[in-house]
Amino acid sequence: MHYEGHIIRPPSEADSILLQVTVGCSRNKCTFCGAYKEERFRIKPESIIMEDIAFAASHFKKKRRLFLCDGDALILPQKRLLKILTDIQDKLPWVTRIGAYANVKSLDMKTAEELKELRAHGLGISSMGLETGDDITLTKINKGATAEKAIRMGQKARAAGLKLSITVLLGIAGKARSGIHALETGRVLSAIDPEYVGALSLMLVPGTPLYDDYASGEFQLPQPLEMLDELKSILINTNLSRGLFHANHPSNYLPIKARLPRDKEAAIALIEKALGGKVTLRPEWMRGL
Repeated sequence: MHYEGHIIRPPSEADSILLQVTVGCSRNKCTFCGAYKEERFRIKPESIIMEDIAFAASHFKKKRRLFLCDGDALILPQKRLLKILTDIQDKLPWVTRIGAYANVKSLDMKTAEELKELRAHGLGISSMGLETGDDITLTKINKGATAEKAIRMGQKARAAGLKLSITVLLGIAGKARSGIHALETGRVLSAIDPEYVGALSLMLVPGTPLYDDYASGEFQLPQPLEMLDELKSILINTNLSRGLFHANHPSNYLPIKARLPRDKEAAIALIEKALGGKVTLRPEWMRGL
């Protein structure tokens, strides 16, 4: 397989075939992210992608899932993306689910009918970084979208039959807007009603604008218990018809796996025990991106 730069995929795609169709991220301006800072976004040549599909067909016959990398594969023009999906279906018929990262911009660029067409050709799930539902924080971190537009695009993807996995970031609003961030994030998640939610805890990356703000004292990073309090508030304010809410990423201080609404109260009770010192938190040296 021909890989370039940093290959990033959701934790749930750990056992998937990773097919890199773009290099980098089409936005690459978020103040907290250092993943693609040295990489100029580009679409990989069709010949290379086809070679990798052929390689996967020969070497990954037991893999049932495939993920399109990098940061925003959905940005590909519709015809090119459809050809890739069709070739995957033809050459890897045993693959039962294809996933890709998406953002508000790329979802907005696709019509509802185009998203349905992608779904019909095997795209089953899109992973989207919401980070927060607080518009002021979205502006500060240069996310390039408003909460209401994120809701509309998320609802559009769901209406097209795509499953959604949405990531939110504990601590991203700093100490000053922590409560508002939690409340608004729960509101946006409830409006979209995704199948999966993943809560990660912010880890500052040297060389990013947000790290510089932290170093200068402009940004105050919430402490572990303050992040847990955020997580509790997000859970309280998130109402999913039937979805998995996970906070079991290595960055988190307290692993949480809950199916909402069934496990909501139990998850909140676990967080309250941790806040009260009755549950041991993950130490800093065990945390990671």
